[in-house]
Amino acid sequence: MGIQKLEHVGIQVKDIEASIQFYQDIVGLELIDRFPHTNPALTLAFLGLNGEIIIELIQGYNSDLPAEGKVHHVAFTVSDLKEERDRLKRLDVTFVDEQITSLPNGAQYLFFYGPDGEWIEFFQPSL
Repeated sequence: MGIQKLEHVGIQVKDIEASIQFYQDIVGLELIDRFPHTNPALTLAFLGLNGEIIIELIQGYNSDLPAEGKVHHVAFTVSDLKEERDRLKRLDVTFVDEQITSLPNGAQYLFFYGPDGEWIEFFQPSL
């Protein structure tokens, strides 16, 4: 199996600027990167410690966030995303979207469902 580490946890937010400030000023994380998604409705910000990403803030998925929680997905770093996608297909895993998405910074990802419908992301950093 190609999992190398926990990549990050994706958190849906209503106001990405307020959330960035909160996670910096209150939680103590540093802003590592931010950019628009290839879907123009989405904006992303990555925060962590010592250059290591811990959380991804996502603005634009859902303007009516549920009161019981805002965690959108859990992500794991993999070394070969295409190989992992093929392995998941052989295991009859259900994908959120089977297509691999490439971000502007060169990173790639795909989502699939866990047994209770939770979203799991396999993430390959840019080379």
